[in-house]
Amino acid sequence: MKKVPAELQFLEQIEIIDIAEEGKGVGKYQDLVIFVEKAVPGDVVDIQIHRLKKNLAEAKITAFVKRSPDRTEPFCAHFGTCGGCKWQHLSPEAQLRYKQKTVLSALERLGKVDIAVAEPILGSEKTQYYRNKLEFTFSNKRWLDEADMAHRDSLSMDALGFHVPGRFDKILSIEHCYLQGEPSNAIRNAVRDYTQAHGLSYYDLREHSGAMRNLIIRTSSTGELMVIVVFAYADKTQINGLMDHLKAQFPDITSLLYIVNQKRNDTIFDQDLVCFAGRDHIFEEMEGLKFKIGAKSFYQTNSAQAYELYKITRNMAGLNANDLVYDLYTGAGTIANFVARQVKQVVGIEYVPSAIEDAKINSEINGIENTTFYAGDMKDILTPEFIKTHGKPDVVITDPPRAGMHADVVARLLEMEASKIVYVSCNAATQARDIALLQEKYEVKRIRPVDMFPQTQHVENIALLVLRK
Repeated sequence: MKKVPAELQFLEQIEIIDIAEEGKGVGKYQDLVIFVEKAVPGDVVDIQIHRLKKNLAEAKITAFVKRSPDRTEPFCAHFGTCGGCKWQHLSPEAQLRYKQKTVLSALERLGKVDIAVAEPILGSEKTQYYRNKLEFTFSNKRWLDEADMAHRDSLSMDALGFHVPGRFDKILSIEHCYLQGEPSNAIRNAVRDYTQAHGLSYYDLREHSGAMRNLIIRTSSTGELMVIVVFAYADKTQINGLMDHLKAQFPDITSLLYIVNQKRNDTIFDQDLVCFAGRDHIFEEMEGLKFKIGAKSFYQTNSAQAYELYKITRNMAGLNANDLVYDLYTGAGTIANFVARQVKQVVGIEYVPSAIEDAKINSEINGIENTTFYAGDMKDILTPEFIKTHGKPDVVITDPPRAGMHADVVARLLEMEASKIVYVSCNAATQARDIALLQEKYEVKRIRPVDMFPQTQHVENIALLVLRK
């Protein structure tokens, strides 16, 4: 890291011309690219540079010369410290505009895609309280902001909330979160108040000690509610006390569960669940289809917008009653079951075995008999022998993780020559990389970004690829 020269420490009238993924505005001074905290494209600002590295700098605003018409007042008291909702100072219309730009820029630059076929981004009807799942962390290392520092001696250092970006051991205490609707805030604050009143210790990440570790809250469009409390080194009396309190205070909880996790990481997929009250699952619903959601199940975190995403995917696929569909990276089989009634057969493949079990259960509870699911690494499952056994697909739907598809999977798709590929992606850059390879035999016919996560830089994109004749 270079020392900031005196002549660069304070700069005046810097125009903000773009916004970076982490929510910082981007300006330029001579050959220097400057990331400005809490700046918005269209702002003209005086700044103080506090970090310099080669031709990149980080800065804070000292004064506004002109405020951008795209600027809006952040609604959350935790904005700027919390790692979520980093774009909330940008108007909803501007957020959509920049997300569209991000997707199309990646596809054109990295994938050499003709973006003339792109359709306008689909915005989310809800821009607050849209998530169906949040995970909070307990810590005895509370993050203190400027307001806290003034009376730090009287503050408890225990916190229940979110990790501060760049500080794995520091937790920002959250009073109200705008990501998940009630009773999410009420439950979190009730857990905080009870544990502090009854002396339950909060987890120390460095020492691996303390009773309380995580709190997970899941809601569903059906109105059902799941609460999972993750303890570390709590005794049975402490566990029962808190769980009884939650059961009494929130009788509408459908599924009240707990886990005792003494590992060195927070993942729960290898941990035993205890159902304290109610059932061990909740249900989501979409077009009359029911989806069973357990504590470890994957489901899109924006339920309403997931429905829109799946409808666009199905529409792009242009399905027929005799079609054989391969659903790659099927997860819990949500898309597979969503399209199954329109086609002859769906074959789903997913790396996580527990997700495949969920997919099978979701087919069973909906009376869907034309789906088959397989667990394993995609590049190892999707072999010529597998295709010979199950048939060459008419349509492939693929929704890979952020890293995109393995090169062997792309090669297999080129060998299969399905008539259509519908590629759903949460990372336009890796989607563009894969499409660049697929364009050897396929032409991109449609592009439609979908805003699944308002107030953030994240965006989903759906692309329709049609086999060249």
